Amino acid sequence: MTKPTLPPTDSIQELARFWDTQDLTDFDEQFEEVEERVFERNRRLSIELPANAAESIRSMAKRRGVKDTELVRQWVLEKAAVV
Repeated sequence: MTKPTLPPTDSIQELARFWDTQDLTDFDEQFEEVEERVFERNRRLSIELPANAAESIRSMAKRRGVKDTELVRQWVLEKAAVV
């Protein structure tokens, strides 16, 4: 009997459907241990800014073609040296 193979996908939904119908022990030889995190959770942080600062950020973000929240996120990550 041929052993089943893992589906070539990164879709969580497809993998969930696949594993709903499979026995994990049929795949033990195909798995490898990984050290890096696959699903790292983020935390949401809210800040209040003066209206003129928020508008300035919005204008800068628009010129760069990104959302204002993404621009502030980039700045914070750079400052926190987490990138």
